[in-house]
Amino acid sequence: MRSAIKKSFRPPLWGTLGLVIGCTICCVAGFWQLGRADEKRALFAAFDHGAEAKTRLYPVTNTEAEQYLYQHFTLTGRYEPERQILLDNMIHDGQPGYQVLTPLILDTTAVLVNRGWLPANPDRAVIPDTAVTSKTRAVSGRLYRLPRSGYTLEPVALQPNSVWPRRLLFPSVKEIVLHIGFPVHDYQLLLDPTDDEGYTRDWRPALMSPEKHLAYAIQWFMMAATILIIYIALNIRATRSEIPDV
Repeated sequence: MRSAIKKSFRPPLWGTLGLVIGCTICCVAGFWQLGRADEKRALFAAFDHGAEAKTRLYPVTNTEAEQYLYQHFTLTGRYEPERQILLDNMIHDGQPGYQVLTPLILDTTAVLVNRGWLPANPDRAVIPDTAVTSKTRAVSGRLYRLPRSGYTLEPVALQPNSVWPRRLLFPSVKEIVLHIGFPVHDYQLLLDPTDDEGYTRDWRPALMSPEKHLAYAIQWFMMAATILIIYIALNIRATRSEIPDV
């Protein structure tokens, strides 16, 4: 008599269900990351294309703003140095600071100009100097949305003796208007790096890069493959059978 080893594959029902659920979750997450990578490529392409579009000389309405994102505008007006907003908790190269929003007064309206980023003093009582001249000037920049948080914040109550510039965290345009006392458009103009009286201006979409989304997608697909390999390895059973000698 001699023995022979046979391998059989008999996974339990609960194991198969776990495989299906686990692989489904990983694959769905992987394809979602691939979709996000495509969206980010489109956004970065739109940002680059905005530099090539025709420069506009007049502000657009709030409803039109979405179709002009990243495009160049050159608006003529004067800054309002006494009503500036500091966008709080803005990070640049890992350092906390502020982005400076300065109203640009035009003939019949006003636009918020983001003059760039300033580092924050460790002492919160120290407010950075954002002085700017109020001469008439042509201001060039890209149209972009006002920064928004992931959730809605209640407007901060006005203090009777609040100093200027005022620090606000993800303010809505309604909150900004409440503070400065006159209407402005619901978007900002990112000041060109070549314009004067600005600060650090490294304007790129504040988004995760497509390459990172692709890397995450690969990780999810590899996790699905790992689950499948473990499932197969754990459910292959070796059995020994006796074969009579002839």
